[in-house]
Amino acid sequence: MKKNAAVFLDRDGTIVEEVGYLDSLEKLILFPHTAKAIRTINESGMRAVVITNQSGVARGYFKEDFVRTVHRHIEKTLREKGAVIDGFYYCPHHPTEGKGEYLASCKCRKPEPGMLIMAAEEMDIDLSLSYILGDMIKDIVLAGRVGAKGILVRTGYGSATEKEIIGQGIKPAYIAEDILDAVKWIIEDHQRRAMLRRCGRQQK
Repeated sequence: MKKNAAVFLDRDGTIVEEVGYLDSLEKLILFPHTAKAIRTINESGMRAVVITNQSGVARGYFKEDFVRTVHRHIEKTLREKGAVIDGFYYCPHHPTEGKGEYLASCKCRKPEPGMLIMAAEEMDIDLSLSYILGDMIKDIVLAGRVGAKGILVRTGYGSATEKEIIGQGIKPAYIAEDILDAVKWIIEDHQRRAMLRRCGRQQK
């Protein structure tokens, strides 16, 4: 059995402001509560993992090196505030708009589970005990595919997504105002589930 639970975080619109294609560090703005939310995840013992589609690479707007530069900058900024991201995973492909090697229907582009499977293997994560937090339908669909709980934030495209999913049968486990609201709900749910597991073992 895998030992760890994780909170998988979308990047744009969830931990940083949505700016379309983030193609310069000048456009990179963390939400005010991002550091506190990630510190809270760290303190809970769960892993904090970023999973992000970056089709701007496929479209030729920026290189993979720039994506890694953005992630190093986010990591450094958060560490200065006592918050740690345990891993960054990104998909650079697009099935129709990609150029060259990036034109691909891959297993890593959300809502496909490739990034989650890789993270689970590398960090010993139990996806059934984990959470996926994002502002788009694909984040919630992805959660359902791997047995995790999907939480929709109203930041980024989240408010529009909330209206879009009405009547589609796509039901997030929780709809949060922002990342901190989401993480507070996650911590309570995680503690409740842990208590139920302990009770189950005791009953045996």
